[in-house]
Amino acid sequence: MKIAVIGGTGLIGSQVVKNLEAAGHEAVPHSLSTGVNLLTGEGVVEAVAGADVVVNLTNSPTFDEASPAFFQTSMDNLVTASEKGSVGHMVILSIVGVDQVPELDYYRAKTLQEDILKAGSIPYSIVRATQFMEFMEATMSWTTDGDTVRLPRTPLQPIAAADVARMVAEVASGPPLNGTVDIAGPDVFPLEEIGRITIAAKGDGRTVVVDDTAGMFAVAQGDVLTGGSDARIAPTHYRDWLS
Repeated sequence: MKIAVIGGTGLIGSQVVKNLEAAGHEAVPHSLSTGVNLLTGEGVVEAVAGADVVVNLTNSPTFDEASPAFFQTSMDNLVTASEKGSVGHMVILSIVGVDQVPELDYYRAKTLQEDILKAGSIPYSIVRATQFMEFMEATMSWTTDGDTVRLPRTPLQPIAAADVARMVAEVASGPPLNGTVDIAGPDVFPLEEIGRITIAAKGDGRTVVVDDTAGMFAVAQGDVLTGGSDARIAPTHYRDWLS
């Protein structure tokens, strides 16, 4: 198949392209650097022309109140172009529990992205992933003050970006789900424990203090950010990834 990967030069997209090519598909990466701009519409029609599948891995440049507008405009432009181009399957990457945390602007924006896709005429698949292992250090930095890291006990189930890319490629090369699949790593940890595991592996001397009000994930209630019993479980363990 010919598969257009929008956002195909980023952390996930570049690996999705490699996985699809290894499986024998013609995977074409598109991004701002290749002249495709989902906000202005520049290059979008050309990018999806002749594609059997479109995978959208673009992301809002901010996580704040501006993010809904990004997803509204980008999805409107991409869906319109894909419908005109007779694309047979559209895939987006979203977040596990995204519709359960309305307090977060970015999560509301990603829920909007899902809703726009569902409302269109193109058969679709939504892949919801748990938090990337690659982002754990950044998550800790948000609530670091000197040598102290304040983290809540919010349960997370981190997944490696390489596993996300592999699973997105598998979904993109298969029949449309017309629904959602959750993917997650094999281990569930409270975020504060992830912090301690990370610090121990890096030996950086910081101390983790439990603070159930700290950071964006503090607003998530219960285990909504973990994969649940129906999730597809990736093989990479967080401790192994750190090593």
